[in-house]
Amino acid sequence: MTAGRGSRGPARHEIPAIDDAALRAARLADGVLAYVSAGGLARWERLLAPIPDALRDGTLQEVRSAARTARSAFGTKDSLADAVPSALWFPFRDALDELIRRIARLDAEGRP
Repeated sequence: MTAGRGSRGPARHEIPAIDDAALRAARLADGVLAYVSAGGLARWERLLAPIPDALRDGTLQEVRSAARTARSAFGTKDSLADAVPSALWFPFRDALDELIRRIARLDAEGRP
């Protein structure tokens, strides 16, 4: 079976565990993005701007990439957690971790 945009394997909506986790992360990303945009935090806004749409509408590969990119914002020396209230970033980070775990589980099962 071929998914959209030339990727091989199931479409991400055919994998409910991934789709649900990606949509949850996208909703939380919207809130974090709104906060950094309103606060004039341009660096974080540039990093996060494509994330919600990729999580919401991307192929499995795009979801994987967006989740990894967003998760990388939580570094040890320079972190989104230093710029955003914990009520926003904790749930977002945890949702990304869950999504990444679900994708890893899918990869371990040998599915694309």
